[in-house]
Amino acid sequence: MTEPQPAVAGTLPSTSAAVDAQPSTSKTASEPPAEPDKPSKRLGRLGGDAFAAFLPNRVLSPTAMHIMAVIQIIAALGLWSLSRYEVLPRPAEVLTALPKLWVEQGLGQDLWTSFKLTVVALFWTAVISLGLSYLSVLPFFRPIAAAISKGRFLSLLGFSVIFTVSMGGGYMLQLTLLVLGMTVFFVTSMASVVANIPRADFDYARTLRMSEWRVVWEVVILGTIAEAFEVLRQNMAIGWTLLTLVEGLVRSSGGVGTALLNQQKLFHLPELFAIQLLILLLGLFLDYVIGLLRSVICPYADLTLERRGR
Repeated sequence: MTEPQPAVAGTLPSTSAAVDAQPSTSKTASEPPAEPDKPSKRLGRLGGDAFAAFLPNRVLSPTAMHIMAVIQIIAALGLWSLSRYEVLPRPAEVLTALPKLWVEQGLGQDLWTSFKLTVVALFWTAVISLGLSYLSVLPFFRPIAAAISKGRFLSLLGFSVIFTVSMGGGYMLQLTLLVLGMTVFFVTSMASVVANIPRADFDYARTLRMSEWRVVWEVVILGTIAEAFEVLRQNMAIGWTLLTLVEGLVRSSGGVGTALLNQQKLFHLPELFAIQLLILLLGLFLDYVIGLLRSVICPYADLTLERRGR
């Protein structure tokens, strides 16, 4: 291999030398595009997720989570079908009882009645509870909020007579009892959220020369909207469980609670479980709607979470 000759002054370098001196771009230009994921690779990732499902603090892909949930649901249905308990109806019996309840006994109307009652009660519960929780920034209202939160240890049965005499029963009695049952838990959770706001958030707002009422608006109210939606979501579930009790106490307005107690009295187990299934599905729907509103209004809320942020 001969050594390259130095270029003579006043002459141009040879073409081959110029080509050798330039960086080669033909290789990068001719590189093939990245291959799409093959089924074998996807199966390999799913296998890794299956192993990681039994390791702590692991984040699985959405596909793996969906597959795992479907497998668990199928396993639960299988165990339910193979159960030997006589008081536990089979899934086929429950599904067969649904059309009969819907067509012959007006279950659809009962569900609509309970749904309207729950939504209205949830609205008034949020208004009352958020107002008391945000007013707890004033020392005068802190004992009031604390006293209301202690009411969660009381039973609704003890107030039913008082409200029945004062309101005469019917829809307003159901609404009042349901609002009361949810408010004591809502105030407890939301007042705790307000009390646990870090001091650094208040100090940062004050360094921006905000007035104290502006600090309340920015830090206490706007800064806890995401937590307020989560508290609302949890207390909706509490109210949904109290619904059957309230409708059982006041049966004149109907509802799924009344239908559930009627089937329980007659010991119609398939119909009883069918109503429970519809109660569960409607409750999951309301939970999903509140969670969707939270993600739309507060899209920043879960960005820093390890499991939801990926």
